[in-house]
Amino acid sequence: MAKNRSTEVDIIRMAALIGICVVNVPFMALPESGLLSMPEGLDLVASFFVTFFFELKFFLLFSFIFGWGMAIQARSADSRGQSFARRYFGRMLGLALMGVAHAIWVFNGDILLLYALLGCVLWLFRDYSSRALIKIALWMLPLSIVCLLILGLLLESNDAFLESSDKVSSVGPSLGGTFLEATQKRLTDWPETFVFLVLMQGSMTFAAFLAGLAAAKSDFFAPNSESFGQVRQKLPWLLVVGLVLNFLYAATLLELFPESYEILYILGFLLIPLGAPALSAIYLYLFIQLARRVQITYILLLAGRNSLSTYILQGVLAGFIFGAYGLGLYDSVGYAGLLLLSLLIALSAMVLVGIYAKIFGRGPLEPVLRWFSD
Repeated sequence: MAKNRSTEVDIIRMAALIGICVVNVPFMALPESGLLSMPEGLDLVASFFVTFFFELKFFLLFSFIFGWGMAIQARSADSRGQSFARRYFGRMLGLALMGVAHAIWVFNGDILLLYALLGCVLWLFRDYSSRALIKIALWMLPLSIVCLLILGLLLESNDAFLESSDKVSSVGPSLGGTFLEATQKRLTDWPETFVFLVLMQGSMTFAAFLAGLAAAKSDFFAPNSESFGQVRQKLPWLLVVGLVLNFLYAATLLELFPESYEILYILGFLLIPLGAPALSAIYLYLFIQLARRVQITYILLLAGRNSLSTYILQGVLAGFIFGAYGLGLYDSVGYAGLLLLSLLIALSAMVLVGIYAKIFGRGPLEPVLRWFSD
């Protein structure tokens, strides 16, 4: 049973890493002006597809497994007679430091620092029952709507700044420049990007943490699990809510509705905290079913098992592809091409980390993180 459960978790991590890469790559490949402009033709189709099915969905799967992992780590520490508090907070410190380094040198949309901070808050809920954890997680969703409302107001009042920053970015440091220039650009943009991440993803991330912790307490991955059965029963409603609200969200971001339909734009943006988790829950169910029916190549499972190394390597590879210190493809590939490139980057990172882990036992960064917790 333990081996099967581990395989399911590894496959969920693999899928999450692919989805996260698909969402992140455009932010490393395009300037602000390219991200804010509306794509056309095949690029529009690709952008709509990614926004509908990927954006804000796969990081929730990753967050769910993070919460699940907390309970598993606690059981492991207890079985060895070790202090879980020291191990856990050492791990959060390591994640935070890696997150800062990742944001400055690789990708300023880093989630590791946010995970470390919210992981410290999650500690306060470690002894709650699975039912209580799910109730609190559900309360995070209206909080997320409030955060998005605040974010929307900030963005609305920041239009002039965004226009001026586009002009500055065209002559100042760019992600498409040398490594030093790209680092300067990431460092300059990081504070604003982190605030954006907190408001856009913070509450949803913590809700997924809580749900994952509840899943571990209710043996979600066990055969004939009652909590897994409850997800199966809710699939029709999850499908309706997920498809409708994510379509509304994608159409809102790509401005597909007439300007007179302002209410649809408001709802499309504010209701995604309901739509994204609904579609993520469906993905979770499908990936578990896939894991129980299909044998995945061991190399890829190792990449999922060493997700920290895989996640960071994705950004390193993307930086090399788009930066002037590499292939120099910055601002030269449309959304359709970026979709294909992101899948290639994700697969390449997984294969490389999987091979490394098969040879050395772990990914290159996992021993570093373990050093903080030992």
